[in-house]
Amino acid sequence: MPIDPEVAIGATVAAQDVEWSSSDVLLYHLALGAGNPPTDPRELRYTYEQDLHVLPSFAVLAPNLRQFEPPTLSFPGIEVDLAKVLHGGQEITVHRPFPAAGRAHATTRIVDVQDKGKAAVIVQETAMTDEDGPVCTARSTIFARGEGGFGGHRGSSSRVETPDREPDFVADSPTWPQQALLYRLCGDRNPLHADPAFAEAAGFPRPILHGLCTYGVVCKAIADTALDGAVTRMSSYAARFTGVVFPGETIRTRIWQEDGRLLATASVLERDDSSVLGDIVVTTG
Repeated sequence: MPIDPEVAIGATVAAQDVEWSSSDVLLYHLALGAGNPPTDPRELRYTYEQDLHVLPSFAVLAPNLRQFEPPTLSFPGIEVDLAKVLHGGQEITVHRPFPAAGRAHATTRIVDVQDKGKAAVIVQETAMTDEDGPVCTARSTIFARGEGGFGGHRGSSSRVETPDREPDFVADSPTWPQQALLYRLCGDRNPLHADPAFAEAAGFPRPILHGLCTYGVVCKAIADTALDGAVTRMSSYAARFTGVVFPGETIRTRIWQEDGRLLATASVLERDDSSVLGDIVVTTG
């Protein structure tokens, strides 16, 4: 059996010391498209080490820096073909402003496995701590096509309704054809984002942009547009992946201010506003 929830839930899948530098942060921001135009002070805060602002989405990436082998889904109680896997959702909570350089210990556990019938949903949680205490907590949801039917619980399904009015902010973020090739240098070497034959076998006409790249692009769009670049005001950021972005497409982020938080959606303009991120919620401090 490829999935055994009794073995999987609660299992530790990684425990590691993590170290990052300003160079890692700069590369990450550049891979999201920051620095255009390069002389704009609002862009330099992401791409120049002097007074470097760190997007909270970088905290999701930090434990995987310099992992140059393609990822696997071979964990206690779980054995899944990588070609069947898509990123379902991602959430990050930063307990204090994420530093531009530092060291921490990261522990990743499987906290839930859901049986959706035709698919399985695997939920992982990563907690990072340093000598001063908790740094951040990330929760990722992995959608494994064709891996359901193992007898687990179905789990709940929550949706975030956006206000029935025009958004308060709209931001367009162009991506470029080679963006996935740059982003994979941040640590995700899944061939789905580089190898045309692998992408075709997975059901896509060409390689797709990393879900976490889209997640980061939208994080930057929200910070720049609704918070005037005050990234330290973002205490949590959650989103559900609803579609894919092909490198070279334009991501449009619509943002609403509602009940002391920010709600948003993201879509691709070139494909009739096709949704790529939904249920986006940002809590601010």
